[in-house]
Amino acid sequence: MFVLRWVTAPLRWAVKILVLLVAAAAVYYAVTLVQVWLTSRRYDPVSAQAIVVMGSAQYNGIPSPDLRARLDEALLLFQRGYAHLIVCTGSKEPGDAYTEAETGRAYLVGKGVPAADILEAGGRDTWTNLALAADLLRPRGDTDVLIVTDPFHEYRSMAVATDVGLTPHPTPTQTSPIKGTAVIPYFLRTAAAVALGRIVGFERLHALGELAVAAVPPSAAVPPSAAVPPSAAVPPSAAVPPSAAVQRRSASHAARTGPSPARVT
Repeated sequence: MFVLRWVTAPLRWAVKILVLLVAAAAVYYAVTLVQVWLTSRRYDPVSAQAIVVMGSAQYNGIPSPDLRARLDEALLLFQRGYAHLIVCTGSKEPGDAYTEAETGRAYLVGKGVPAADILEAGGRDTWTNLALAADLLRPRGDTDVLIVTDPFHEYRSMAVATDVGLTPHPTPTQTSPIKGTAVIPYFLRTAAAVALGRIVGFERLHALGELAVAAVPPSAAVPPSAAVPPSAAVPPSAAVPPSAAVQRRSASHAARTGPSPARVT
């Protein structure tokens, strides 16, 4: 009996400690989720030096509904004089002819924004988008920025923007196509990314995400034969609008700049 007590006593303490740790992690995650949700409801357009548009899907030079909603918000802020410089961000997926930044720039120029007032930063995720944007803006002294993205992604974008030396203000798009219950998974994943990023650092979390992407077998990549040759690319001004099926995919592809299972940054 004594031996049994001697063995089970440490085990009970271990279980208690584990339960406390799990409870603490759950509370921390819940608080982070609330913070992400509260920030998604903030809209604070102030006079700033630049507007940073977080990238999202594009289809052969045509912005997806999600990217278009972000660009339209940036256009509105620009037209109202909140800032006189826009930074479009986002790179491209294998096989794409245009980056998200190039597509955003072409869209805004088509809406009347002078090309000289638009910069491009072609990052592949939230961290690199904002780090590259900061590299463009800091030498100009334009570090006070409005962050335009989906509401669920605003807190994370602002946290990363602060890490790379920018002073961000929340101006999430008011016309995001990701609405209702469809947005719940995005909030949950964003909260997880923010919770981890605040513990290990957003830059380190980005590096871990890059390692995870690099670990994907080459066979899973898009074969070169599937890529669109440059000669076959359609300029943004002449691109054919995506089909309804392609447009439906745009909501799920919003995770390119938000949290995704393969790249939580």
